[in-house]
Amino acid sequence: MALGVEWGLSWLRSHGGYRKQEGQRQRGQGTPIWALPRAKKRLLWQLLLTAFGFLGLYLYRLGSLRSLEVFIPMGICPRATMPLLRDNFTGVLRHWARPEVLTCTSWAAPIIWDGTFDPQVAEQEARRQNLTIGLTVFAVGRYLEKYLEHFLDSAEQHFMVGQSVVYYVFTDRPEAVPYMTLGQGRLLRVERVPQENRWQDVSMARMRTLHEALGGQLGQEADYVFCLDVDQHFTSNFGPETLADLVAQLHAWHYHWPRWLLPYERDKRSAAALSFGEGDFYYHAALFGGSVAALRKLTAHCALGQQLDSERGVEAIWHDESHLNKFFWLYKPTKVLSPEFCWDLQIGWRTEIHTPRLLWEPKEYALVRN
Repeated sequence: MALGVEWGLSWLRSHGGYRKQEGQRQRGQGTPIWALPRAKKRLLWQLLLTAFGFLGLYLYRLGSLRSLEVFIPMGICPRATMPLLRDNFTGVLRHWARPEVLTCTSWAAPIIWDGTFDPQVAEQEARRQNLTIGLTVFAVGRYLEKYLEHFLDSAEQHFMVGQSVVYYVFTDRPEAVPYMTLGQGRLLRVERVPQENRWQDVSMARMRTLHEALGGQLGQEADYVFCLDVDQHFTSNFGPETLADLVAQLHAWHYHWPRWLLPYERDKRSAAALSFGEGDFYYHAALFGGSVAALRKLTAHCALGQQLDSERGVEAIWHDESHLNKFFWLYKPTKVLSPEFCWDLQIGWRTEIHTPRLLWEPKEYALVRN
């Protein structure tokens, strides 16, 4: 902040706001920054922070600069909170195994990293409860041919292995869904969805469709449900350690960023809007999950927010993801997954990413969105 003040004063000096002539400041040649009304000071600093934020976003794509984010501390979990962080699926978490990363939230929800849990404990508990886990994915337009088969094949190898699973594929062309040989206790259901004119509409219609499905057959046959994007694939075991009433995924590109730089919706006209003092983390809409009841609440909130935005003639900057982040600010997730569970190789090597569970596919928007 001191550097910012010094920079601001030097700018004012060079533009006539802070001059001295013969040892005296000229009167009427400008107002010092400390003499501005409070509202104008706040506006000035907001403009400066916004400018630096956009500059940071622009330069972030440069790998040499992006690598510097590893020096931004993630924080540590308070010792008093550690004994409280346990559930039926992970048991007592091993926070000591990952001292270099944040393993809990301020509301005492665990952040799951590789090495902090015993996968056998989670698998045994899921079998004891005789759970069925749903996995939903939307494969609309060219996304179907490009990604769906690889996604489902990798899920058969790594998603909830040994558990009862029901896949729900939502598509505008059910006849084009590839035939899959599934393991014992695993089912594939295909649901038709209408074709949309814009890819943004496909993204935003997802919450409404999921809400309806969770109130129907999906909600009747699954105990927990994960909702994933199709343009990614599983690379390692994604097991019951991820289960909880409400599960959020830390966004791989933003988990080191300070809160004021996170790409929340800022337009106050939008139902997804968060002010600069709001928000905890930035969550990725490519992966979220939870119990049927919790997801019904989540999808209802997001669908309503999108409907209100449509009536007001606004569209959130990151569509359903913006509304998802608003929901998780209002209703805290009970478990948060580390970026290891949904990673992008384009970010580069990170020491804290031990075993990626899910990897993004290369983005080919020119191909799949036209």
